[in-house]
Amino acid sequence: MPQDAPPAHTVMVPVRGWVSLRLGDVWRARELLLIFAWRDLSARYRQTVLGVIWAVLQPVTMTVVFTLFLGRLAKLPSDGAPYAVFALSGLIPWALLSNAVGAGSESLLSSGGVITKVHFPRLVLPLGAIAAWLSDLLIATAVLIPVMFVYGLAPTWTALLAPVFALGIVLVAAGASLLLAPLNVAYRDVRYLTVMLLQLWMFATPVVYPLSKVPADLRWLYGLNPMVGFEAGFRWAMLGAGGPTSRDLLSAIVVTLAGLLAGLAYFRRVEHRLADVI
Repeated sequence: MPQDAPPAHTVMVPVRGWVSLRLGDVWRARELLLIFAWRDLSARYRQTVLGVIWAVLQPVTMTVVFTLFLGRLAKLPSDGAPYAVFALSGLIPWALLSNAVGAGSESLLSSGGVITKVHFPRLVLPLGAIAAWLSDLLIATAVLIPVMFVYGLAPTWTALLAPVFALGIVLVAAGASLLLAPLNVAYRDVRYLTVMLLQLWMFATPVVYPLSKVPADLRWLYGLNPMVGFEAGFRWAMLGAGGPTSRDLLSAIVVTLAGLLAGLAYFRRVEHRLADVI
């Protein structure tokens, strides 16, 4: 009688060093990533009265506040566009970054039960949390377009480039989340630091004020903030005003890729310890 073949075994070896990023693991687990993204999205609006209206309530409410205090009282310039549209077009991409970093940095803690029981690429947790906020960007952008028409503006062909700048913002959020999420597991007060840093980051980014207000001698330093190029780029794509310079975009790309690689390397380095610490 032939003997049965011995069962196959998989040997998992801890990652050592900083170079083994194993991005192929994420691609192989792409369906799991989508499952986590859908879980976060459905949980966000479950048992809510307003549902997806919350996707536009935050930027619209902040637009009203900034329009009253900065547009009407402070008379802040807006690159020739009505200030309400100018502010809304800046707050929509910023809401993507702020919400994505907040969710991504909390993703490991919120899925602690899964991490301690099942082996899977932990990278899919922060990436899935970030992906869940893309729907809010789409909804809010769909609201921006009729608001533009109300103020006598209309999107042009440059609006087709808005997803490119949105992708840059997603990559910025991914790099920040991959650094913050493991730190948040080890040090729970990182969540409070994240909130404070996001508030400061917003005022260091041309969200509610034009890029032209930044002094020329500080533009090179200001441009090291990767959100400067992508934020101004998204507004330019939608409104045709306040566009970034080529230096702003180059700085944004370089800093974003450096931050993303640093986040990936750090996440992979500490990934095998997450289940023990969480």
